[in-house]
Formats: sequence, C-alpha cells, structure tokens
Amino acid sequence: MGKAIEEIALQKDHNIVLRIHDQNLDELTKDNLQKADVAIEFTGPDSAASNILLCFETGIPVVSGTTGWLSQMSMVKQKCKEVNGSFLYASNFSIGVNIFFEVNKKLAALMKQHLNYDVSIEEIHHTEKKDAPSGTAITLAEQIIAESVQKNKWVLRQAQHDELQQAHDDIKNERDTKPSNNNDLIIGSKRIDPAAGTHSVKYTSEIDDIEIIHTAHNRKGFAAGALLAAEFIVDKKGIFEMKDVLNF
Repeated sequence: MGKAIEEIALQKDHNIVLRIHDQNLDELTKDNLQKADVAIEFTGPDSAASNILLCFETGIPVVSGTTGWLSQMSMVKQKCKEVNGSFLYASNFSIGVNIFFEVNKKLAALMKQHLNYDVSIEEIHHTEKKDAPSGTAITLAEQIIAESVQKNKWVLRQAQHDELQQAHDDIKNERDTKPSNNNDLIIGSKRIDPAAGTHSVKYTSEIDDIEIIHTAHNRKGFAAGALLAAEFIVDKKGIFEMKDVLNF
C-alpha cells in the first residue's frame, strides 16, 4: 500500500519527505515527522495506535487505514480531541467500496422487514493480510446489525471456498417462511493470492437470493482514496471519515 500511495502521490506532484518501514523504524521521530504536512499510516495492528499517537504529539494530521487494532480506537479518538489533533480512519479508502457501504446500508434497511431472509458476508484477500475478518467486512457487518431486528453480533468463519459455499447452502436449506432464531451474522473469511479484495453480502431465502459484491482488481483504488483523504485533512482539525471526504 505504501508503494502504491507513493506512486500516485508523486504523479500528483506531492513530495514524500519520510518513508518508514520495518528496516528503518529508528527514523520515525518527531523531528522527521515535522517535515511533513500529513502522515498516511498503513502498518500493522501492533504499531498503528502508537504511530498515530506520535503524529498527534507532533501536531501532524494523520490518515490511517490499518485494520485489526480497533479495540484501541476509543483511546486514540479521545487523545485526538485532547490535543486538538486531526485524524481520519477508514477500514477501506476505495471510493468504490465507500459507495458499496452506502448500498449495503440501503439494502439492509430495505431487508429489515423481510424476516424470511438470512444474511451472511464473505471476504477474500491475499495471504499477507494479517487480520481476519477484514476491516471492510466488519464495517459491512456493523451496518447490517444496526438495521437488523435479528442479528446482534458477527462471528468469524474461516474456511476454504467449498466449505464457505456449503455454509451458505446450509443456511439456504434451513430456511422456511418463519423468522430466523439465529442472531449471529456469519463472516466467511479466506486468503488466496493474489486477491486484492472481494466482499459480498448475501441475503438467502427459500425462494431466492439477493447478493451485492465489490471486487477490487488492484490496490490503486485504495491508494488513491487514501491520498484523497490526506489532501482533505491537511488543513483541518477534528475526527473525520471517508464519507466526509466524499460528501456522502
């Protein structure tokens, strides 16, 4: 992601003043950060929060797309408020995925009264992705749960493709015209190279299926969205989301 973001940033005549990776962590200092107008943070679950806090301490706006660390999000947002910082987090920066989020919310609202449908989510990513389910899948699940009268939590099911398909088939075979007693929203997660990211939301009934799918062909959409977020936040104070950037 860092390389993809840098490529697009340079094409837009931005200047990259600091590149941090696992071989030069000693260069991540306040003095070096102060050379930048904004930081874009795509690292890992173990380092994201500390990186963001260092940016706050330095007075640098920060955009983060790292997933798997959301248990610390409340603390990070509170710290941002305390120091009057600038922070924008998104589980996915792709413009297409953020449109997909809006479609998902609308579909969840429409399906709320149709209790003969059960819903599940499936996500596919490359094998280097460290967290499961993806942050995007969690966002989709939370949007559905916010609208649903049946689902009150999501659960992860990691399996191979044929096993996930069997899970979907089992749900379908168990359906009848009565409301479901299953309060768990299943997220199926699998890792296959070189998948950039596919997310599907599937509503299944005895009569038919309704499914929406987003498939990323490469990382350019994520990188372009992250850069757009960085351009948006550079002169602002507060806590923002991609919907603010895209005026949703």
